[in-house]
Amino acid sequence: MDLVKALSSQYMKTELPEMRVGDTVRVHVRIKEGSRERIQVFEGTIIARKHGGINETITVRRVSYGVGCEKVFPVHSPRVASVETVRKGKVRRAKLYYLRDRFGKAAKVKERV
Repeated sequence: MDLVKALSSQYMKTELPEMRVGDTVRVHVRIKEGSRERIQVFEGTIIARKHGGINETITVRRVSYGVGCEKVFPVHSPRVASVETVRKGKVRRAKLYYLRDRFGKAAKVKERV
């Protein structure tokens, strides 16, 4: 069991910002197109955090052109270049799946001061 912990701690990122459910984040993802590689930014609200340790994932939701788009990012993946927190959200739940049914002002999350 210690061998698994040692291997997983070796690949975990240490410089991650503090992020909670409800926060608006900018996720910088490495995209490979042919032989070239570029970084693409995905900005949205964290609606779920799952698992823990090396397997931790965040689900980020954004609405663009009236269509909701969700992506699940493994936090410690080498494909995720960086994560930066844009604004803190004030929520009282661990999962914000109810935002999928809402739109407009009802889909906003209050800011934590």
